[in-house]
Amino acid sequence: RTIDEVSRYVAEQRQRGASIGLVPTMGALHAGHISLVEKCVSENDVTIVSVFVNPTQFNNPADLASYPRKEDDDFRLLSAAGASAVFAPGVEEIYPGGIDAQPEHHFELGMAAEVMEGKYRPGHFQGVAQIVSKLFRMVTPDRAYFGEKDFQQIAVIRNMIKSEGIKVDIVACPIKRADDGLALSS
Repeated sequence: RTIDEVSRYVAEQRQRGASIGLVPTMGALHAGHISLVEKCVSENDVTIVSVFVNPTQFNNPADLASYPRKEDDDFRLLSAAGASAVFAPGVEEIYPGGIDAQPEHHFELGMAAEVMEGKYRPGHFQGVAQIVSKLFRMVTPDRAYFGEKDFQQIAVIRNMIKSEGIKVDIVACPIKRADDGLALSS
């Protein structure tokens, strides 16, 4: 639940020479998320899954309030999928003193953040970059796993790690679809 706990866990794993993979999520997990976890488990000694509903990437407060939170179900699914650890901090742990108390930082995300979804959700990808960069710095993974359903987000994250000088391999994983062909999404 805390940055200190995840930092200690990562340090212990690094001391024994383990490779570390991270699957960042906002919870409300489904088969698409689990496919990311399984891929991460197959390619790393340690798989850490973050479960954090990030308020800075919601333009509409009602969307944040209604976002599904199923922590007990998520933890059961992650255990069954072979995750080594779950990092599930509260908002106050990630944003001490509140979101407005955080130093303002503008990420260089390139045109990928300005078109398609970015055109209609101003600030969304800045919020994504903010939390993903925090998670990368807290967990220091060798690899991070994202679904290709969010291909624009993957492009933005790749731009962010380049501009921020963060060393992590981004692994894009195939889309999982429902029986009717719709891409699975929370």
